[in-house]
Amino acid sequence: MKPREIFITTSASIIIIIAGISIFWKPILWSLIFFAPLLFIGISDIIQKKHAIKHNFPVVGHFRYILEKFRPEIQQYFVETETEGTPVNRMFRSLIYSRAKNANDTTPFGTKSDVYRVGYECMAHSMYPKHHDEVDQNPRVLFGGKDCKQPYSASILNISAMSFGSLSKNAILALSKGAKLGGFAHNTGEGGLSPYHLEGGGDLIWQIGTGYFGCRTKDGNFCPDTFEKKSLIVNVKMIEIKLSQGAKPGHGGILPASKNTEEIAKIRDVEPHTEILSPTYHTAFRNAEGLLKFVQQLRELSGGKPVGFKLCVGSKEEFIEVCDAMKKTQIFPDFITVDGGEGGTGAAPVEFTNSIGLPLREGLSFVVDCLKKYGFKKEIKVIASGKVFSAFHIIRLKALGADTVNSARAMMMAIGCIQALQCNKNTCPVGVATQDKSLMKGLDVNDKFVRLANFHKKTIHSFVEMLAAAGLENCSKIQRQHILHRLGPNNIVTYKELYPEAI
Repeated sequence: MKPREIFITTSASIIIIIAGISIFWKPILWSLIFFAPLLFIGISDIIQKKHAIKHNFPVVGHFRYILEKFRPEIQQYFVETETEGTPVNRMFRSLIYSRAKNANDTTPFGTKSDVYRVGYECMAHSMYPKHHDEVDQNPRVLFGGKDCKQPYSASILNISAMSFGSLSKNAILALSKGAKLGGFAHNTGEGGLSPYHLEGGGDLIWQIGTGYFGCRTKDGNFCPDTFEKKSLIVNVKMIEIKLSQGAKPGHGGILPASKNTEEIAKIRDVEPHTEILSPTYHTAFRNAEGLLKFVQQLRELSGGKPVGFKLCVGSKEEFIEVCDAMKKTQIFPDFITVDGGEGGTGAAPVEFTNSIGLPLREGLSFVVDCLKKYGFKKEIKVIASGKVFSAFHIIRLKALGADTVNSARAMMMAIGCIQALQCNKNTCPVGVATQDKSLMKGLDVNDKFVRLANFHKKTIHSFVEMLAAAGLENCSKIQRQHILHRLGPNNIVTYKELYPEAI
């Protein structure tokens, strides 16, 4: 029985008991003085739709907000530094929630970061900043190389890959509707193209993983006919082949049996109520030339839409082989998505999350430099995916050569995620990462999709302001020398020095 059901059942039982006893002993009615306020609060919690925690956990859900108010402010900003492997820094959590709620996102008392710690980063501003109106207010990037017939103009900030199955249908709807309202793209994740991706109406990047979910044959191989039919849907703007992801590179996706409902199994073309482990490798190709031919095949089947692939960099030699194959075959992906080893996921082995894959900035700078060395960078756009919470995070990835960036955690938090870390247990208390219908009800789509659009709009606005502060009129002007990184107590270097271009 769920907390909401327990509250209703318990309340009804108490009222019946009090009413029964009052027949013989009238003083029992005085107990209503204590019980009635709790009953009123509980009913109000269930009726309201703004806070999923209070809706799903009447009365007791208030303790989360009480504890949050009494948390020491010094802890809020200093206990969690921005280190790899930790949840979102509390300062960034506050920023994300404030922007999503369209509230004041400024802060008092200046810088809250430890500016003298090793790893501290900042942007070099200009003595002669631009006026806000002199800067491109809506920075977008056009995806599509020479063989693309349907190029796509994308926002510089989009939703990273998260599948229906890992996330609830309400979460997917909120993400898709928010993407439509805000004018940015939503990556479907490898779980297939669900009705909820389409119902939201947002622009979609359809991800094709090793399981070929939604476009697979009965034996689990790629099905060209099914792919062609779905890829021609107008909402699908780009197609992304997933080679690996930062959270578990070299390991297939994991969907626990408890989250593999009849509906999800039908969308993925798999057996319901069983644990789904995606294969670790693609059966449609096994080498660099095969990958590029698969890119070409998907581009042709989709009517010329932009097609690319996603990877977490591991063996640098293998990526160089892909570049050699591009030169030989003259087949080019329209984009490459670089994921970082610090990326998050709903479920993965600990060793894979902690000990495999290059971090994003090292992997990104390598891929960008490699493409420049071969003369392919103008032909191929690069997407950076991993731990993007603020405008500064976008700027530092742009400085390393990314054309656009994808964010998952910040987008999830904008629609209500509180990082309860229950994603792999199907018990997400706010209805974001669960298939439990009772918990899912707590996520009100009509409220959350607006919050998502708010977060995106305010972050892009801050990005534009930071460009102006650096004296830059558009995001293509950002260079590695614009980002400073502290190596020691008296040693600060630029990204140009930290990540020298290997050309």
